[in-house]
Amino acid sequence: MIKHFTKYLLCFGEAIFLFSSCAPRAVETQAADWRESGVCYEIFVRSFYDSDGDGVGDLQGLIQKLDYVNDGDPRGGTDLGANCIWLMPVAESPSYHGYDVTDYYTVNPDYGSNEDFKQFTDAAHERSIRVLVDMVINHTSSQHPVFQESVSDQDSEYRDWFRWSPSPGPDNEYGDSNWREASEGEGYYYGFFSSRMPDLNWETEAVREEMKKAASFWLDDMGADGLRLDAVRHLMEDDEGRSTNVARTHDMLREYGEYVREAHPGSYTVGEVFNGGEEFLAYYPDQLDAYFAFGVSDAILDAVKSGSAAGFYDELLRLQETVPNDRYAPFLRNHDQTRTLTVLEGDVARAKLAASLLLTMPGVPFVYYGEELGMTGDKPDRRLRTPMHWELGPMAGFTTGEPWEPLQADSLTANVEALAGDAGSILNHYRELIRLRSSCPVLGANAELVPLETSSPAAVAFLRQQVDGAAVVVANLGDEPLAGVTFSAEKSAIPPGVDYMPQVVLGEGPVIRLLEVGENGGFEDFSPLETLEPLQAYVLALSACR
Repeated sequence: MIKHFTKYLLCFGEAIFLFSSCAPRAVETQAADWRESGVCYEIFVRSFYDSDGDGVGDLQGLIQKLDYVNDGDPRGGTDLGANCIWLMPVAESPSYHGYDVTDYYTVNPDYGSNEDFKQFTDAAHERSIRVLVDMVINHTSSQHPVFQESVSDQDSEYRDWFRWSPSPGPDNEYGDSNWREASEGEGYYYGFFSSRMPDLNWETEAVREEMKKAASFWLDDMGADGLRLDAVRHLMEDDEGRSTNVARTHDMLREYGEYVREAHPGSYTVGEVFNGGEEFLAYYPDQLDAYFAFGVSDAILDAVKSGSAAGFYDELLRLQETVPNDRYAPFLRNHDQTRTLTVLEGDVARAKLAASLLLTMPGVPFVYYGEELGMTGDKPDRRLRTPMHWELGPMAGFTTGEPWEPLQADSLTANVEALAGDAGSILNHYRELIRLRSSCPVLGANAELVPLETSSPAAVAFLRQQVDGAAVVVANLGDEPLAGVTFSAEKSAIPPGVDYMPQVVLGEGPVIRLLEVGENGGFEDFSPLETLEPLQAYVLALSACR
């Protein structure tokens, strides 16, 4: 016992000096690729901040609130620290959501002008924030002039820009018909989502060239850094009526992705594909840069809600074994899904735990605006996209007028002003996690994840490892404290024959044991913390004792 205690003390003294796996990066040594430690923040401009009192969020309001996302100082402060923003559609559209575009080259007047958008990208870049714009390439608006001409003139050059048929084609694989009768003229057109959203016909070369032109407009003329591509699994349909994940969709995405990479080196494309498993992997390796990992996100919420890690790793390991870790994007919720706190029935502790798991795993994580406040929201879609809560005052500081959509009932508690001063709030938890990810290379996108066996079904633990560092992430998914939980691994990439001092960099608790690594980098019955508190996650950075 004395020998082990002496060894512990000696290692402790050395490890503090040698500790480097979570040392904050200096400004000049920030990761060369933003994805390595990046976190992307999804914003609905209409709901973020209204600068002119008309009740609608706008680009000038977004510029005023950029320091909330990232103030440009890597040493930390009151910002979230996200280094990427995904904007839901900002192009001209007749709808509140913007997913039916009438002009791909003009900013929605509700949000401002093209010059306002350029001011926004300039201001974002000054803070080292990358900007992704939502590109709706599957369909356009039924009010788009090109579609209007294709309806009124069957001989128009634009007729082939859409799928037309003299009679309805076959139903889709869900038993529904996506064929819509033209309100004037003759024939039926294909619109998977609604009659207001006619699908573009990607077999027509002119359509593909137009969508490439639109991409270049936003990436070149407007200063964006990448594209989020909506509904890409519905891009093509086959003769049997199948409308998801057909072979020609992969061909079209391969061509489009190759164009964007060659014409705009360093840009980033991320696509929306709801599937998991083999259907999801079919979109790799040479189509878009990345896709949202819906399966990983579901696994996080399932584990946190159920208190069990059963199935937690399945989709994540399938991805990690097949594609580079920075080519998928985990998240908790987005603008189409019931918000996290609503899914978790108002349990803020579980919402914080879900954020801990998201922001310590591989990939490029995305955070939907307001999740960091614990905002609630459920279907219909408008109630998932309600105005941001900034202050305790009228309209939660979003607008001086009447908001375009009523605020959520939790605006008096789930707002920036109320949460910023509470060290234990979910807002400050997100801030801490994002800063930790940024300063800890081993928690970034590319470091490998190795699942650890645990002695309790209520505990989940994994090792994050790369050449120059390692960390252990541990979480108690249950409602009761866990004492003496142990973790084991048959093998890992940690150099064998060396003892490691764990240091708690997230969570609280004294370390009571070294990590003794055997052959193949494996270890048994590692129990670094005496107690794991309920619904608490810990990150233990490892430093070698020499």
